[in-house]
Amino acid sequence: MKLDVITLDAGKAGSVELSDDIFAIGEVRADLLQRAVKWQLSRRQAGTHRAKERAEIARTGKKFGRQKGGGSARHGSRRAPIFVGGGKAHGPKVRSHATELPKKVRALALKHALSSKAGSSSLIVLDEARLDAPKTAALKAQFAKLGLTSALIIDGETLDENFALAARNIPHVDVLPAQGLNVYDVLRRDTLVLTKSAVEKINERFAAKESA
Repeated sequence: MKLDVITLDAGKAGSVELSDDIFAIGEVRADLLQRAVKWQLSRRQAGTHRAKERAEIARTGKKFGRQKGGGSARHGSRRAPIFVGGGKAHGPKVRSHATELPKKVRALALKHALSSKAGSSSLIVLDEARLDAPKTAALKAQFAKLGLTSALIIDGETLDENFALAARNIPHVDVLPAQGLNVYDVLRRDTLVLTKSAVEKINERFAAKESA
């Protein structure tokens, strides 16, 4: 598929050929996208929540009442979970929430995410994402010309420092290098913006995976 290339000033800068195997798969599979997003978010969970169990409570273990005749149930320790201040029964433990997802499924999900943006006309190709100075107001005005209010901008191997500094103060706009392209960030923004360098890196990325 062919797409027009534009500049930050909304001017035309030729066109670029996008691979149909990456950007025009056809029917987008929501199940693959869901699995990829779940895999990403599960790896971000800290899993550091923890509660003390009975053996970790700093309380005496001495039997505090008579075995019989006290008028209440028999108990041997105030550290038991039924008492206020006692240990937590089956409480949370430090663990990893990460799940597994095969590399081929991850790659296919990313293709479907890219295809979903291309299929809904929510994909823009920029000539380059560079600024002479890190001016947020100027960049915001350029985004207004392009109609960008919620966008993920993917550049080449490295980001232009001025562009990244100017864009980080604009709400609902994310800027990532090509190696940071992922399903979750593609889906969470309304528009996907790729530079020509990003398109080359994406093609190289999938070519390397298919040859592996």
